[in-house]
Amino acid sequence: MQKEIRNEEAIKTLLDKMPDKVANSFDELQLSHLYTAIGTRSWGNHSLDCRGTFKIPLIPKRYYFVLLFGQNRRDLSRSERSISALGVTAAISAFVLFSLLLGVLGLYLIKSALGINIFDNYSFGIWSWFKELMQK
Repeated sequence: MQKEIRNEEAIKTLLDKMPDKVANSFDELQLSHLYTAIGTRSWGNHSLDCRGTFKIPLIPKRYYFVLLFGQNRRDLSRSERSISALGVTAAISAFVLFSLLLGVLGLYLIKSALGINIFDNYSFGIWSWFKELMQK
């Protein structure tokens, strides 16, 4: 048996505050949108707040969806703080490692462009690859 949107407690409370003529003028679609609107929490200021309801044909139920995105303003637990600190440490370490590798590559290319050989008869092949790349 399908549960009508009029039987939802929040809708009943809302409709009870209206004159009967006005309360009876709403159809199911309008009531579902009212239900979505009054179901939205006032504290939930999100960058993205997408809520809705839908009915699948031939299935006697209504379904809802909620998509929220925004800054987390809750206090973190001890384990969440540890994981967050680990993530920040990993991100900073990855950035520093990438920067160092890029710096070493730059210094190697400058050394090779100036014709400085640290080891005789040995090359990583990066300079020849770079020259070939620049000629294309």
